[in-house]
Amino acid sequence: MREIWQNRGLIRQMIKREVIGRYRGSMLGIVWSFFNPVFMLLVYTFVFSVVFQARWGGGTENKSEFAILIFSGMIVHSLFAECISRAPGLILSNVSYVKKVVFPLQILPVITLGAALFHTLISVGVLLLFYALTHTQFNWTVVYLPLVILPYLLLILGISWFLAATGVFLRDVGQTTGILVTVLLFLSPVFYPVEAMPESYRPLLYLNPLTFTIEQVRDILIWNRGPDWAGLALDMLAGTSIACAGLFWFQKARKGFADVL
Repeated sequence: MREIWQNRGLIRQMIKREVIGRYRGSMLGIVWSFFNPVFMLLVYTFVFSVVFQARWGGGTENKSEFAILIFSGMIVHSLFAECISRAPGLILSNVSYVKKVVFPLQILPVITLGAALFHTLISVGVLLLFYALTHTQFNWTVVYLPLVILPYLLLILGISWFLAATGVFLRDVGQTTGILVTVLLFLSPVFYPVEAMPESYRPLLYLNPLTFTIEQVRDILIWNRGPDWAGLALDMLAGTSIACAGLFWFQKARKGFADVL
């Protein structure tokens, strides 16, 4: 945390460059970061409420409810997917930072996470706006979102550090993460509630690092429930431990980056 704070100016500038660079050359520019989630939410609403006529666990008759629930799960998964998919190639795509300049390599996953978090916050804003247009109440529990998402960010950061370092020595890691991200999409309660899983398999579902965060995000954004404080404490402990382990491995492995590259 001290190193991140000391390099906060550099991190901020590189996050800004990465976000703007994604839309460079397009007519609407960064406005696409707003229109993309809007378009996806409209697609989810049409497909699940009109085509499939789906209901979440057979409950509410609100046609937009299923789309909101799906979209909230996709927001959590997309943040994980973007960071983890890019992590194995972070060092490989910035060889000059390893060989030619003195650069704090450990901030590269932080920059990727910051850029992904920017788009995640835009998507959350779209979700809240859509919810406000389709419901008559505002859920004050949204104020808990930073507390719920913090352990998840630490988890992503720890895994990213591990994959970024390992990807330098094992190039197959990049292919493996793509498969893992896809598998986790269907093994997470994104398209279905936890209750839809047979009870004997539910403990396995909760071993998935995305499950708890998806459920908590839905609770505070949609169901107007407070966080599960005991579960959140355990999640924070796990996220911090994984972040420390990932950074430890990164700092040990970086000594061999220049030799391999």
